[in-house]
Amino acid sequence: MDIATIKQRQQATWASGDYSAVGTRLQPTAELLCDAVDLRAGERVLDVACGNGNAALAAARRFCQVVGVDYVPALLDRARQRAEADGLDVSFKEADAEALPFPDDSFDAVLSTCGAMFAPDQEQTAAELLRVCRPGGRIGMVNWTPDSYVGELFRTIGRYVPPPPGLRPPVLWGDSDRLRELFGPDATISAPRRSFRWLFPSPVYQAEFFTAFYGPTNRAAAALPADRAAQFKAEMVEVVKRFNESGDDTLVLRMDYLEPVIRKPASRSSS
Repeated sequence: MDIATIKQRQQATWASGDYSAVGTRLQPTAELLCDAVDLRAGERVLDVACGNGNAALAAARRFCQVVGVDYVPALLDRARQRAEADGLDVSFKEADAEALPFPDDSFDAVLSTCGAMFAPDQEQTAAELLRVCRPGGRIGMVNWTPDSYVGELFRTIGRYVPPPPGLRPPVLWGDSDRLRELFGPDATISAPRRSFRWLFPSPVYQAEFFTAFYGPTNRAAAALPADRAAQFKAEMVEVVKRFNESGDDTLVLRMDYLEPVIRKPASRSSS
């Protein structure tokens, strides 16, 4: 794989639309993740691929010392605006999840909500999360599962705009066995499956919303000729209907995800 080219395309994808319109509606998952990681006031926390700052802001509300990193400057600007509006002290920096600009063992907890899972080199990303986490520290994530709505959505996108050859599906991060491969046998991993309900006026509204604001679907629709784009949107509606639990004309979208908490092994000197 040409990782550099893939990253450039990914940056352009996540900069298209307006992910913050989507991301702010996922804030509850970040709050629950901070509870699962058992953050304590004063801890050093890194939010990797932070987007518009959900996990960083949640950790800052718990009086942690927080840094958020992402490689899309526009999303970092949105995160700074949110932090300022909420009166929260968070440092946001432009950085790549596969090459974090911090020394080894810098943070008590490393978080990522639906972010690091999209980095193209999964092994390198996991290695970086481990490297910057202190011995005995925790890595907490929100990862979409392969059988979730998002998993099915990305399979649909792939039928219209195929991913680069050799690129592993991001939703593999939502599989417990894959996590054990990535973080190694010495890490202690708890990975419960979670779900929440996402409300929209209708399935058609949700498909239009995602086409307008969610980078992957926005870029896919823009890359297709008009007839194929219309077919793509119609298929998006059918996908979301399969996860609709409303029982009426509105949409109650079931969003399934894995909430892994990985504890980095303590150093031998402290054991």
